[in-house]
Order: sequence, then structure tokens, then C-alpha cells
Amino acid sequence: METGTIITIVLWVALIAYVVWRFMPVKGITKLSQEEFRANYRKAQIVDVRETQEFKGGHIVGARNIPVSQMKMRSKELRKDMPIYLYCQGSMRSSQAAKVLKKAGYTNLYQLKGGFKQWTGKVKRS
Repeated sequence: METGTIITIVLWVALIAYVVWRFMPVKGITKLSQEEFRANYRKAQIVDVRETQEFKGGHIVGARNIPVSQMKMRSKELRKDMPIYLYCQGSMRSSQAAKVLKKAGYTNLYQLKGGFKQWTGKVKRS
């Protein structure tokens, strides 16, 4: 085999592995329906992991905004002794945030099924 072909194969394998890793479900995170989310969210830290402009356009009442792009450096703002309820527009970014938090030692992680786009509860606009 030529060197160029081997490099191409290696790059494709690396790309596929990366995509699989990004989209795999996070172990140790519980997905909550809206009803389950609402039932206990006053006892939890609600974190909207969307970008600031999305958050300002509307967010779940009581949520704080820590964009997934800042989660690694801002994770210390969250308490490890309280549940963390994560959500984004769908579920991709909240899954990424959960991976970051899990790696930082957080264990009590929950994710809103369907994300903000399916939320029918109270919304605040900034």
C-alpha cells in the first residue's frame, strides 16, 4: 500500500472514532421527561448550556447560563453536592457538557429529554 492510502485510512478511522465518541450517550446521566424535570428542579442547579444569545432569547425560569464552550473552565461554579439539571436546544450540547462535568468528578447529572425546543413550562426572556 502507498503511504498516501495508509494516511487516508488512518484519518478516516480517527474521524469515525471521534464522531462515535461525540454522539455516544453519556454513562451516569439520567434523562428526565419534562414532568420529572419540573418535579424536582427547585432542588437542583439548572444549567442552560446554550450560548449566551440563545439564553437571552428565552430560558427555563431559574436556570443559569454556562455555555458548553465554557464548561471546563466554569465547572467549579457548580456544587458537587447538589443535582445538576442540564439542557440545551435539543440534547447534543447538554450531553457534551455532561461528559465534561463527569470528567471533573460530578456525579449527580440529569438531562432534559428533548431540550428547550420541547419545553412547555415557564420561560424567562432576558
